[in-house]
Amino acid sequence: MAKILFLNPNKWGRGITPIWIASHASVLKSRGHFVELFDCTFYEYWTNNELKFNTKNKQYKESNYFDLVKFSKKNILKDLEKKINDFNPDIIFWSAISSHIHGEGEYVNLQYGYELLSKLKGKNFLLVAGGLQITSSPELAYHNFPNIDYFISGESEFVLLDLANNFLNIEDLRKIDGLSYYDNKYQKFNINKKQKIIECLDIIPKYDYSLFDKQVFYRPYNGKVLKAVDYELSRGCIYTCSYCVETVIQKYYNFIDSTPRGALVKAKNYLRSKSAKRIFEELEYLSNELNINLIRSQDTNFLTIDHKVLLELEELMLKKTLNISIYIETRPEGINEKTVKLLKNLKVDGVGMGVELAGAKFRKDSLNRFVEENKIIKAFKLLRENKIKRTSYNIIGLPDQDETSILETIRFNQLLQPDNVTVAFYTPYHGTPEQVKSFNKRYFTDNEKNLDAQLRTLSKSNLLSVDKLNYYKKNFVRLVRNEKK
Repeated sequence: MAKILFLNPNKWGRGITPIWIASHASVLKSRGHFVELFDCTFYEYWTNNELKFNTKNKQYKESNYFDLVKFSKKNILKDLEKKINDFNPDIIFWSAISSHIHGEGEYVNLQYGYELLSKLKGKNFLLVAGGLQITSSPELAYHNFPNIDYFISGESEFVLLDLANNFLNIEDLRKIDGLSYYDNKYQKFNINKKQKIIECLDIIPKYDYSLFDKQVFYRPYNGKVLKAVDYELSRGCIYTCSYCVETVIQKYYNFIDSTPRGALVKAKNYLRSKSAKRIFEELEYLSNELNINLIRSQDTNFLTIDHKVLLELEELMLKKTLNISIYIETRPEGINEKTVKLLKNLKVDGVGMGVELAGAKFRKDSLNRFVEENKIIKAFKLLRENKIKRTSYNIIGLPDQDETSILETIRFNQLLQPDNVTVAFYTPYHGTPEQVKSFNKRYFTDNEKNLDAQLRTLSKSNLLSVDKLNYYKKNFVRLVRNEKK
């Protein structure tokens, strides 16, 4: 049996329960392997503390979160070395694909983890990583992170299991589908054939949250602090928005054709969900055994989950009350009288929706995202009438987006009157159509071989200065709320 150490190099300044940790742990433990976690979240001199920053700029509401959690002033590298010496792992693994993929914090985990591990002197374990950057281009990942022994593209639960089963037999190990590695003997970078997509999520054992420290579960939510976990009912998205990392995974699994309205052809084969029975059993466990109050659903588009599954889940939840609230993300065009009733019965307390920016034409022509303003307005109004909290997601600094577009987006948010407003800089995730377009227009100062989205987030747009973008990022919510400084 192998010993696998997971590394969570989180810099967000708050606890998070990455879905990949829960899913990969359950698979490995079910086959007798030993798994432990080193979590970087609460090291004071490691974190960038996005939570404090976004509370100050009013994207998040004030809470007593920092009264409940304790940050360590210890040296993170020394603690990591001690963990490795005590556990003596055969494999160290970090960064992976699940539903929990759409934030900058997830994307940059690969280099954050590498930053720590590359400082260790000597090693008698394998360094293995997965995630979006590797799925986009394993060759470029190797170029940027050459000390990694094995790269996993795509979904990695069962690839990592095969690797753990064969870590002592290099010949069998190097035949595993989904792996890439540099062969020193032949001085060649090898990319194995792709692994099969996980067709049914029920084959993954019940997700294991036992690796997380208790304070990781504390989550600020609308001014309160609840016990929360990140969770997925499904994987995949039926849409092909040009800026979204989902397109990288779609391409990896050969789902590349889309309809004139930006939907994936043969989407039913790409979008997969757990069964309603399995979902309810996990929610019941999280509620009753772990005393979780908030389920943070990371499904890319909740209302495109198979409606038979959602209706069966609704029936189960109406029969037996669970003391939970659920926060979901979905697209505005899916919100109507019928689906709002479904959401209320599923205990949905809040809905996050991508507004991105004002202007249906820009969304359609530049982002391959098709939704009219009136449908967005109607969705926000209908949710408010049914007392479901609404969060608008906005992007600034998109290629060809000018200052007028940002001001129109602010005015559009004023019309929507969301309960919460978030704004993010456009990030050119490697391999997405929008990243290719951005690179070709020379909007960014790095070269194509740099996978570091963090460095490119605020680089060189030809329409807005970095100072102007920073101003709108810092003051976006205040401007939406018409508040003075």
